[in-house]
Amino acid sequence: MENNVIIIGAGAAGMMAAHAAAMRGKNVILIEKMAQPGLKLRITGKGRCNLTNTSTLKEFLTHVGSDPRFMRNSFSQMFNTQLMDFFEKLGVPLVVERGCRVYPRSGKSLDIFLGLVQPLENMHNVKILKNTRVKSLIIDDNAVKGVCLADGSTMSGDSVIIATGGMSYPLTGSTGDGYRFAIEAGHTVTPRYPALVHLDSDIQIPEDLVGFVLKNVRLTLTYQDGKKLSEHFGEMTFTDHGIAGPIVLSASRWATKPLHDGIAVVAHLDFKPAIEASTLDKRLIADLNANGTRLFHDALRLWLPAELIPLALKNLHIEYYKRLNQINGDERHRLLHFLKDFSFTLTGTGSFEEAIVTQGGVNLKEVNPKTMESKIVNGLFIVGEVLDLDADTGGYNLQLAFTTGFAAGSHC
Repeated sequence: MENNVIIIGAGAAGMMAAHAAAMRGKNVILIEKMAQPGLKLRITGKGRCNLTNTSTLKEFLTHVGSDPRFMRNSFSQMFNTQLMDFFEKLGVPLVVERGCRVYPRSGKSLDIFLGLVQPLENMHNVKILKNTRVKSLIIDDNAVKGVCLADGSTMSGDSVIIATGGMSYPLTGSTGDGYRFAIEAGHTVTPRYPALVHLDSDIQIPEDLVGFVLKNVRLTLTYQDGKKLSEHFGEMTFTDHGIAGPIVLSASRWATKPLHDGIAVVAHLDFKPAIEASTLDKRLIADLNANGTRLFHDALRLWLPAELIPLALKNLHIEYYKRLNQINGDERHRLLHFLKDFSFTLTGTGSFEEAIVTQGGVNLKEVNPKTMESKIVNGLFIVGEVLDLDADTGGYNLQLAFTTGFAAGSHC
């Protein structure tokens, strides 16, 4: 068949682009370099696939960087409700869980993958090529003409969609090929960093605290001079090399670039975010007076879960066996500071092998926000994680992939 549309990469964005193009009657060649398509999609959300978030457009965009306004036009074509309708019509029932996160009702990401790939396999105008690697784009007179494969053969196409993913989880095939194609086409690619990843620190964590889930805490990131980078509220855990968990993943989007550029970032933990410092101080005074004969190390349970007590004792420098009626004002203020602002320096992040998404990519100013077509090469479209576009954890990133893929498939 005539190759009207060539899509490089059969992940979330690529398969959605194939659906949109094929439904318009286009002949589609979907090229995947791995043995099977959708490998990253199958493991996303720890195998549960948080495919979108039902928050309002205004709220949704607050979770997107680097330029949320870029998505307004394409979101008018496919946003969360349209995406949910799309999968429901494919026979994949969905459920909305805490935090407005949308999952397949089965709890299996495989159902999202099969819902996408099986219809494509049955369409007469779609051909999926597996174990097929694209070597380069064929461009002539500022227009894409097709692709050159690794085996030396070529394929012609009126449009080419780059949907190769970023650099996160490289074992699934995301090894940065799309950035190379974009650069060869004349695009600018911003520096890339691992994002939605754990953060390393310089603190020593007591063994019993590693893996313990802290709920309802506030994590604030600042530069060393105190200038705030970001603030997050929710759950996190300590690891043997730093911090992890939902709010840490979101915070990492703000910490990644400065840390990789050698700029120090400080993490501040508030274990009692619901109580103002002045109110908490009054409570401490009352508790100290009411429990005067209790030993300090035992009385810490009044204010902290047991798992946090070794960390507190290590950092407060107050005698274990001191009675509460012997705690002086300076020691009480140290306790207050620990509860409201336990701070430590971050030293790095996890690698691309561990990162959920890639931060950085093709400069958004060089891409049409309505169609995802390159402003440099006619007929070339760039979607998904290849773009300088990433978001917080919570279903936002997959929605970006599906939406940009749909826009490209609808206009190629």
